[in-house]
Amino acid sequence: RNLAKRDLADIIHPDALPEFLSRHGAELRAVIHMGAISATTETDADLIFRSNFRLTLDLWDWCATAGVPLVYASSAATYGDGSQGFVDDPDLAAQARLRPLNAYGWSKHLTDRRILRRLAILGWQGNDAFLRAALTPDELAWLARAQAVKPDNLPAALRHLLPEWLAEALQAALDREFWQLAAALDQPAPMDLRVNALKMKRDDAQRQLADAGIAAEPTPYSPWGLRVAGKPAIQRLPVFTGGQVEVQDEGSQLLALLVDAHRGEMVVDFCAGAGGKTLALGAAMRSTGRLYAFDVADRRLAALAPRLARSGLSNVHPVRIAHERDDRVRRLAGKIDRVLVDAPCSGLGTLRRNPDLKWRQTPQAVAELQSRQQAILGAAARMLKPGGRLVYATCSLLAAENEEVVAAFDAAQRTDFAPLDAAEALTRTPVARAEELVDGRFLRLLPHRHATDGFFAAVWQRR
Repeated sequence: RNLAKRDLADIIHPDALPEFLSRHGAELRAVIHMGAISATTETDADLIFRSNFRLTLDLWDWCATAGVPLVYASSAATYGDGSQGFVDDPDLAAQARLRPLNAYGWSKHLTDRRILRRLAILGWQGNDAFLRAALTPDELAWLARAQAVKPDNLPAALRHLLPEWLAEALQAALDREFWQLAAALDQPAPMDLRVNALKMKRDDAQRQLADAGIAAEPTPYSPWGLRVAGKPAIQRLPVFTGGQVEVQDEGSQLLALLVDAHRGEMVVDFCAGAGGKTLALGAAMRSTGRLYAFDVADRRLAALAPRLARSGLSNVHPVRIAHERDDRVRRLAGKIDRVLVDAPCSGLGTLRRNPDLKWRQTPQAVAELQSRQQAILGAAARMLKPGGRLVYATCSLLAAENEEVVAAFDAAQRTDFAPLDAAEALTRTPVARAEELVDGRFLRLLPHRHATDGFFAAVWQRR
């Protein structure tokens, strides 16, 4: 489902893959093989494991011939550091499940089928007895040696599991907290829900979830949030289909609260995406006023449509714009009460959900993003009327996308925009313990401190 939001995707039978690759190989970004394994006996477990492995190898051969990357997915991603033969070294093997394997380098490194099998073993996240029933005695002994390795004895690069450039930047920013952050980024994110205040109170939503067998606790900061134990399927629950709750990280909820939108105002969510913060803003406005959801991508705004229908909001107006200089943006100059710029960014604050991002981002890409962020922020600021509030936010951990963008805006707009203290702004909202969420004048959320994704935000008021 997530892939289909961004890319054209087809589901085909494995037997049809060779012909499909011959016709469309040049158009494909990747082939994803979802490995499905289930069994009721040890004999079945071994048979299905080996059969699924043979299928994977066939797919690998076909894709390698066509020059198309193959991604194998099971209950968790398969990982490795990409070095040929590394699984024979227990120190490295113990970390294989944590080091994202670059699928685009498989043809270079993984020609040994034994290596592929050992990667699959290390990536296994299901029942341990089920796995062991399918392993040979040699594999069992090798796995025991790998699991006996203590992470604290490994080199720093194998403990923080980050690209060197990113580790250096975060160490410089966080100093002694760096290792806490690295550990937090290596853990899965919890599931947070936002209760639609237009339709239900948080206590009532919590009770309805409990009636469905789902334990949830109020989030510590957002007055709208519930944190759910595990990853239950809620998509068919009446409380979800009726629009009473939406899946939304508590940090994202706090950004909407920082905007502090009110009834009857004109508000713009400048980079709305699929609309999580848009819906939170609309509910805070009690479905009054006018709320524009701007984005440059039709597919992202299309993803907003079903969520908007569930929400019951009537004040949201999705608008596709070509760029930040679009005439539809210019026509609103000086008319808007509140603008949220959740700028396109590296996304490195979301590594708990998207661990592969750290291997796909580069310092050069971040520098290009910074220029784009500055242009978007400048264009969005022109829409505000005197006294209006501007919020710039990212889900990045890097100063290049955060403080440096803010400093450039401050220098260019000093006479027109006055910086606001995020802590003071939050104390005027129902946010609890606001003083824990700030760093200087900025909102700064970090996984190891707040159990949210990593977020940054700065606030100004137009003079």
